[in-house]
Amino acid sequence: MENNEGFCERFFHLKENHTTVKTELMAGLTTFMTMAYILAVNPSILSATGMDKGALLTATALASLIGTLLMAVLANYPFALAPGMGLNAYFAYTVVLQMGYSWQMALAAVMVEGVIFIILSLTSIREAILMPFLSF
Repeated sequence: MENNEGFCERFFHLKENHTTVKTELMAGLTTFMTMAYILAVNPSILSATGMDKGALLTATALASLIGTLLMAVLANYPFALAPGMGLNAYFAYTVVLQMGYSWQMALAAVMVEGVIFIILSLTSIREAILMPFLSF
């Protein structure tokens, strides 16, 4: 446990942030328990489109795990990330079921949107677009 505490201290600066490994583990467990509902709700919403519920459960768990780990390791922030329920409901009930697009086509649109956002972010165009709104 000493080696782990030493590593965690060096990597996460626990003393500087006035916390301990035990506190962070309890906070992580608490956060998981408060947002674990998404593992049941998200596949239930998205499966209405015809997608496989088991695959959706796996994708939801993996996306949450990867997002949260990246936030912890790259940004050193104690934020848990998971898929947005409002956007998923819009995707399933409006885009697919109401507008009539296939879930494959809707997912392709989400991917294109993601690529565009990454390009805008990497080229600083995003800041240029937002600057007039941030200067108030």
